[in-house]
Amino acid sequence: MLEMNVLSKLIRQHKMRLGVTYLLFSLEMTGALLRPFFLGMAINDLMQGSYRGLIILSAVHFAWLVIGTIRHRYDTRTYSTIYTSLVTKFLSKRIKSAEVSKLSAHSTLAREFVDFLEFDLVYIIEAFYNIVGSMILLFFYQSSVVFLCLAILLPVMAISYIYGKKMKRLTRLKNDELEKQVNIISSGDNKAIHRHFNNLRKWQIRISDQEAWNFGIMEMMVMVVIAVSLLITNQVTGTTVLAGHIIGIYNYILKFVSGLDTIPYTVQRITALNDITQRIQLQMNEQEEEISPSSVPSIKPRESAA
Repeated sequence: MLEMNVLSKLIRQHKMRLGVTYLLFSLEMTGALLRPFFLGMAINDLMQGSYRGLIILSAVHFAWLVIGTIRHRYDTRTYSTIYTSLVTKFLSKRIKSAEVSKLSAHSTLAREFVDFLEFDLVYIIEAFYNIVGSMILLFFYQSSVVFLCLAILLPVMAISYIYGKKMKRLTRLKNDELEKQVNIISSGDNKAIHRHFNNLRKWQIRISDQEAWNFGIMEMMVMVVIAVSLLITNQVTGTTVLAGHIIGIYNYILKFVSGLDTIPYTVQRITALNDITQRIQLQMNEQEEEISPSSVPSIKPRESAA
């Protein structure tokens, strides 16, 4: 089970700000999800000499544009405030001089929490909308395609689980090395410095290779989903399907596979964040023990003169 104490505290502390930005993002994703549907409607109406669908599409697109603009402006203010409060609170703790290297690394890694809230979590929400929303809307176009999407989710989840186990180990080893950086640089030992950065390079290459293999496997599955979905649509509907429906089906298939691509990325980011959380939480616990009341000598009050 993930130990997300630091992250959960951040969310609770800034729940109002985060609530507003995630609400705006959800509205923005709803608009993005509905655009292909209204695009298909507009094309079908235009082929019949009606502008009704085009007017609705324009209204939806304009609302999406306004909400997206507001959300982007609000995001910067929200996440810069969160990062500032996190780092200043973290650096205000009393530390031992021997722990400076770890603290420096952890202060850099702390940015990962804010990046997760600002970029990764909204990326995950977008994937959820793409996967679930696309299957719901595809059901109204062609239900057979929905069953194919559900079937492909099982191997994707299995692959992502294996990928997550490998990334957990590689991330831990890379961050172990990163914690030593300040002390190694301060030592002035050229051989140790060279060895340190070579080790970081080695772990980064192994992480990148794992990402590349996973990308290749996932894209092969994506290709299968697109090809089979189009074949099913063609065989079931034949020449009776409207042009707007074809555009809608194809767009939602693309949104679904885009959501699939996010699953391994989500596993990787949560794995990395979990490792960072454990390190920072341990550091904070050690600092709290260092300055706990039991460690401070008590001073008896002076007795007043009789």
